[in-house]
This record gives sequence, C-alpha cells and structure tokens, in this order.
Amino acid sequence: MTIRVLIIIPCYNEAESLPKLAEELKQLAAIEGYEIVPLVVNDCSKDPTATVARTLQLNLLDLPNNLGIGGAVQSGIKYAQRHQFDYAVQMDGDGQHPPSELIKLLNAAAATNADVIIGSRFLEKDGFQSTFLRRLGIQYFHFLNKLLTRKNIYDSTSGYRMLGKKAIDLACRYYPDDYPEPESLVFFSRAGLQIIEVPVVMRLRQGGVSSIKGFKTFEYMVKVTLSMIFSYIRKL
Repeated sequence: MTIRVLIIIPCYNEAESLPKLAEELKQLAAIEGYEIVPLVVNDCSKDPTATVARTLQLNLLDLPNNLGIGGAVQSGIKYAQRHQFDYAVQMDGDGQHPPSELIKLLNAAAATNADVIIGSRFLEKDGFQSTFLRRLGIQYFHFLNKLLTRKNIYDSTSGYRMLGKKAIDLACRYYPDDYPEPESLVFFSRAGLQIIEVPVVMRLRQGGVSSIKGFKTFEYMVKVTLSMIFSYIRKL
C-alpha cells in the first residue's frame, strides 16, 4: 500500500533557491512505497516565486494575502487533510533542509509510528549548526519546552518536521501564526501526541535573507516565549 506524503514548502521571496530545491525533490520519486508530492505555498512573495514554481511545474498554492510562516504552513496542512495524505512534511523553501534527508524521517515514522517527527541538527551535531547567538536561543527554548512539557526536544525551532494524521487534524484546528515551531510542540504535547527527534544534516540557506535579525531576534524571543506559555495554559 502506497504511503502518501505531502511536502509543504512555505515560500516568501524564494525564487532564487527554488530551482535547485526542485531538482533535488525529483530524486524523492525513487523512494519505494511512497508517493511524495511537493507543494509550494507562496505567501505573497514580492519576487517571482510563484512564476518560478509554475515554470518548474511544482504544485502551487498561491495565497491571496500574506499569512506569515504559521499561516502558510497551516494552509499546506489543510491541503494535506483535504487530499487525504498520510503525512505532511514541512521543508523550508530556502534550501536549508536537504530533501535527501527526508528518508530519515520516513524511516523513523515507519519504525515508531510517532505523530510528530523532528529533523534535529543537534543530536549528532553534523552539518550547519546555526550561529552562536541562535544556538543560545535554541538552548533556551529547549529548557522552556522541557519545563512546560517535560520532554527533551533539543531542536525545537527546527522547521524540518513531519506530521502524521493525528497531528495534521490538530494543526488544522489550530496552528500558531508567528514562528510556530516551538509553540506547536507545546500544543502537540498537551494533546498527548508522540514527538520524537531524528538526526539530520542541514545546510546554509541557498538564497534569500532571513527575517530574524537585529532587533527582530529580541522580538522573536519574547513573542515565542509568551506564545509557548499561553499555549500551555490555553484550554484544548
């Protein structure tokens, strides 16, 4: 029986990195037993992201309004639910998440039947480890997540993650708007879902510019901290 996997690629101004990513995605068709479908979610990019996606013949969800990363990802998750995919995988459009590493998430799902599988940079500490300041922030969110959920998730900010059907259904009901990765883990944990990490190798972004820099870094830390706490006390 073929397992259907939707790869959600949220994009905001990723026209530069999409062609290389699309070329790598083609190799996933060779994974036996899986139907793997990439979906570009264009979040009102100001560059020709949508045009590039169409030229590359990638499936495209072209949002009429800018929803931010959380809204773009949830749009893809709702697409996965509507079209009855078994799994939904978030994979950044900037090329940081090598498609070849997806097999590790698929194997972990087959072995454990976990609901949420996170591709972690820090279990084997191979590949790009992010900047020093960002690693400090990630360690802080590891501590906060452990405090709130009693789970050791070392790369809680990782956007390379796979959701099973239970997680897809929950995320269709609610998914954080801004910087959703750490808060969503609190939400999934409170719902009793099984969350695991597997080691993956990530790389530097292949194009575009990060939206989290300068003062935005401080704003990010404050907003995510508050959102994690609110998610912890919010009624499910």
